[in-house]
Amino acid sequence: MSLLPGQTACHLAGFNGVLQVDAYGGYNRLTKADRPGGAVTRAFCLAHARRKFFEVHKATGCPIAAEALQRIAEIYAIEARIRGTSADNRLRARQSETRLLFDALKPWLMDRLAEISAKSSLAKAIRYTLGHWAGLGLFLTDGRVEVDNNTVERTIRPISLGRKNALFAGSDGGGETWAILASLINSAKLHNLAPQTYVADVLERIVSGRTKVNALHELLPWNWKALQAQPAQAA
Repeated sequence: MSLLPGQTACHLAGFNGVLQVDAYGGYNRLTKADRPGGAVTRAFCLAHARRKFFEVHKATGCPIAAEALQRIAEIYAIEARIRGTSADNRLRARQSETRLLFDALKPWLMDRLAEISAKSSLAKAIRYTLGHWAGLGLFLTDGRVEVDNNTVERTIRPISLGRKNALFAGSDGGGETWAILASLINSAKLHNLAPQTYVADVLERIVSGRTKVNALHELLPWNWKALQAQPAQAA
């Protein structure tokens, strides 16, 4: 579910840094140098590029698409090995191993593009990849950046599937409250918490007064999780 261009600019007002997104055109204005706060750097999603080659191979069995998938798989194999390590460690591995694979992929794609019909689905997949090359390779120079945005897409999928329910939020304020609750629930999931257990306990603490208004930060998912672990550690 993409925001309209104007909504995107409003939602990200004041943000400055790296934004990992798909190729949605609504993000284009964020890269302009005269943007208040400075231009945003876009990191693109390698999984989106891979998907285009996968669709070509699935439909046609094209050997060039198959080789493209194999080359991308080698990059993902390195990512799987370094996942969960520090940003510095990931950057070192990417510079020493992944960059060789990534740099070799571009001329190979350009050579294949010169050999095939410009109107073919494979040519479209290659042009998409080459057209977003700088953003696709940003993860090579920043260990904080992921190779794709699959984690985010999996996280927001339940919201997308249930978006019709948001029609009954009642007002802008209701929609904002809905968004806050959805954010809390997804944050709980990311911290391996059972959302129902977490939300029920948080509401009980607020209603009963066990957690005071000036200590509500203690109920954020990461703080709540640490709080639950304290009795076990003390025992």
